[in-house]
Amino acid sequence: MGRRPGCLGGLLELFALNWVYDFLQHNIGFGRRSCGGCGCGVIMLIIFIVLLCQIITGTNWFRLW
Repeated sequence: MGRRPGCLGGLLELFALNWVYDFLQHNIGFGRRSCGGCGCGVIMLIIFIVLLCQIITGTNWFRLW
């Protein structure tokens, strides 16, 4: 049997991801003048979409072996 997180663990991960994303967008995201304006917001959006898909599907795309 594989070690898959339960429903509550996945919901907690999604809640934490949402909180971190909102915090970072508020401080350095879209509309801020750091990292070239919207550049940081776009980069963070792509990273958080990848992390969201990783949480939903349960795959680890960062594991190399």
